[in-house]
Amino acid sequence: MNMKTIYNPRQKPCAAGSALLLTMIMVGVALAILAGAFTWSASSTKLTYRSIQYTRSEAAAEAATEKVVSQMSRDFMLGGSLLVTNNLNTYRAIVPTATDSAYWSTWLFSDANGNFGQTYVQPGVVSSFVSVTPPYTNLQANIITYSVVSDAKDTASPQDLTVGVLQQVQLASIPIFQFAMFSSGNMEISCGEPFSVNGPVQANGILYVEPDNALTFESSVSAVITNLFARDPLDSRGPPAGSVVYQQPGQPKSPAAALTLPIGVTNTPTGIREIIEPPAGESPSSPLGRLRYYNECDLLITVSDTGITGTNGLNDGLPSQVSSNDLAMFISTSSSFYDWRESKIVLPVDLIITNLMIWSQTNADEHLSLGARALNSVYVNDTRTLPGFLYAVRVVNGATLPAGGLTVATSRPLYVLGDYNSDSANRGTANTSLTAPASLVADAITILSDAWTDTNSTAGLGSRNAANTTVNAAFLTGDVETTAAAYSGGMENFPRFLETWGSPIFTYNGSMIKMFPSLYATNAWQNNNNIYTPPTRNWAFDTNFRDPDKLPPLTPSLLEVIRNQWAALPAGLTAPP
Repeated sequence: MNMKTIYNPRQKPCAAGSALLLTMIMVGVALAILAGAFTWSASSTKLTYRSIQYTRSEAAAEAATEKVVSQMSRDFMLGGSLLVTNNLNTYRAIVPTATDSAYWSTWLFSDANGNFGQTYVQPGVVSSFVSVTPPYTNLQANIITYSVVSDAKDTASPQDLTVGVLQQVQLASIPIFQFAMFSSGNMEISCGEPFSVNGPVQANGILYVEPDNALTFESSVSAVITNLFARDPLDSRGPPAGSVVYQQPGQPKSPAAALTLPIGVTNTPTGIREIIEPPAGESPSSPLGRLRYYNECDLLITVSDTGITGTNGLNDGLPSQVSSNDLAMFISTSSSFYDWRESKIVLPVDLIITNLMIWSQTNADEHLSLGARALNSVYVNDTRTLPGFLYAVRVVNGATLPAGGLTVATSRPLYVLGDYNSDSANRGTANTSLTAPASLVADAITILSDAWTDTNSTAGLGSRNAANTTVNAAFLTGDVETTAAAYSGGMENFPRFLETWGSPIFTYNGSMIKMFPSLYATNAWQNNNNIYTPPTRNWAFDTNFRDPDKLPPLTPSLLEVIRNQWAALPAGLTAPP
């Protein structure tokens, strides 16, 4: 019996099972890959959102610190470091709020110490007389460094993320007499003879460099607006015919930051002038009150139509009156002379420096008021009103000053008669190693040479012949600005003269600070019409002023805010780990 096996190709159970298994594996792999992709996508989205939230939180923390730094900076520039110190608790309570913007309504800020609604503000290193940043690398400043830290968290975010930011700012106080030349506004520097400036120069406006001979700057030169090799547009003279050399690399610098005084208001020239005026009713402890020479001087002399009074110890709250007999030792109002520039008879209050020193050293009340130190500052308040005269202050017999220095201030014009703060061994030189710290602060400053006599002041220019004279003192004073009718005279004619100089040398070591318009000595500069012929200038910046112990008494300081360190921080830290 034959048996046949019939082949049916549809019946392959092993192959069919394998296909099904392979399909299931592939589907599983695909599902695994898809699940992984979903997981990766979700994780990546989460990480992206966290990164975005980190950036948002960092920006919010920075905004909180910036709000504090902005207020600190404003207070410092208006009122100095004392106002900042007094307002520390106010700064610590500053954070962005919904009042600033609805955006901040969900944000929570803290001071990194767990105190919500607070910002960390802490003074740190206090550095005395250290170099400051460019363009002021030739200057030293007293610097207080503040750290400001904020931690920020968005409570509406699903991410529980807090980020901190640190900002450090340096509040720098730069003694103004560290500048060889400084102007609160525009400055003009010209020269008919070779002229060198060996110290820093800054104009808080435009610096017009306009030499008619060789002009050399040996140190830093900066301007807030710009430096121009040109004359003031109002100056009708032709273009500068000379040359200029900047010996320090990278000079001049503009625009530079404005350096200002903390007088409580914007530093307009008129506003700055208030520091030399008697008080106008503000508190002596106000920002302006603390800078008024009237309030800060050791000795206040008031000259009126009815007499002379003196008060010492005004600045320590324990004033005492100086007797008329004592005042007569060192104050005289009996002189007069003619000022050809102002076309007026000058009635000076003569301050006799040698006699002032003797009185200060022997007066018991003065010693008690000053704590046994020597008197180092005098303010003369001249309130006389008889019309037709120019009322002024004149320093006389001032070749030797108190060892601790002397500042003489007044709102009136000031005249310097003869050598001032000049030891005989180094007279006529730039050697100031034996001089005392000194400054003269006034409406305008005029030099009367060693050869000056009051009785000869009305004579023609040819009869008013000068002699070699040396003055070693910082000048803080005003001038008459350039107009369409007259050039200001520039910094090369900043001190005024009334004699025929020519060959005689005027030696000057100091600092020239042009801060405001003259109010009393207001006639325009000119070197003709019987006024003066210029001296041979032997001028230099007094490098003593780079030593804090040799700065003149009551030296004002210009202020600058320096941004220092910035860093993102982990929450809860106030310094980088």
